[in-house]
Amino acid sequence: MNKDLVTISSLSESEIRELLVLTGKLKKSPFLMGEPLKQRTLALLFQKPSNRTRISFEVAMTHLGGYTLYLSPGEIDMGRREPPKDVAQVLSRYVDCIVARVYAHDDIITLAENSSVPVINGLSDRAHPCQALSDIFTVLEKFGTFKGIKLAYVGDGNNVLNSLMIACAKVGLDIVTATPRGYEPTESIVSEGIEIAAKTGSSVKVMKDPFEAVRGADIVYTDVWVSMGQEDERDKRLKDFRDYQINEKLMKSTEKKTLLMHCLPAHRGEEVTDVIDGPNSIIYDQAENRMHMQKAILYTLLAKR
Repeated sequence: MNKDLVTISSLSESEIRELLVLTGKLKKSPFLMGEPLKQRTLALLFQKPSNRTRISFEVAMTHLGGYTLYLSPGEIDMGRREPPKDVAQVLSRYVDCIVARVYAHDDIITLAENSSVPVINGLSDRAHPCQALSDIFTVLEKFGTFKGIKLAYVGDGNNVLNSLMIACAKVGLDIVTATPRGYEPTESIVSEGIEIAAKTGSSVKVMKDPFEAVRGADIVYTDVWVSMGQEDERDKRLKDFRDYQINEKLMKSTEKKTLLMHCLPAHRGEEVTDVIDGPNSIIYDQAENRMHMQKAILYTLLAKR
């Protein structure tokens, strides 16, 4: 792996598969590696609050014998009190790795370019690589293969979808997306995904009709319609996305036993109904796997160097 994990694009297919194998081993035996990161420190630099990202990284680092320092949104006030370049230069003198959860993807790039220690993208407005990696691990865990499996993503063409699209393409998992007009995934990332999929024997398709997208799907995936920082757009988004709700009618239209995924937090009654609490929902397995994948990422970036 490169020094940093900024996007899925920086990972080769073989590197992704190595992470998937290691994640599986660590899920079965959480303390398999002993304490390879003993006396190492991980900084969690967060502009946005978090449940899964923060806790999964803290627990993962603890299991590997290391220590975690949480820097809350108001602690550093990166971008206003202190520029990202200075934050990177200073933190990398103190800690062994930085996980940054930010608004602007450019801040992640600046941190990585100016840090002497690994920088992991814990979320930006363009990408969410750790989420996507744990998601494809969950798919592999449930089906035992990527070949012939179809994942349908319905909703906002956001950072989660950007990363998921590239991750699916790289491992040969078919992905179809359905988004309202004006909310499509980033065009350059779609083009990249299609190009990669052509080499791995999978497919990346983008469409508008959610019922067409989920037909024959093995997995239906969604995310919130209104993310942090988009509160001013709430009324418009609820109107624009009203036909993209994951409900019983949409799930039945797949005409098979389709699993439901959601990266959480979920807004029940908006992007998803109570089908999220049904027997085909694997959202909590998906959430748990964040921790196992995070551990594999930390081990790979820090212990193997």
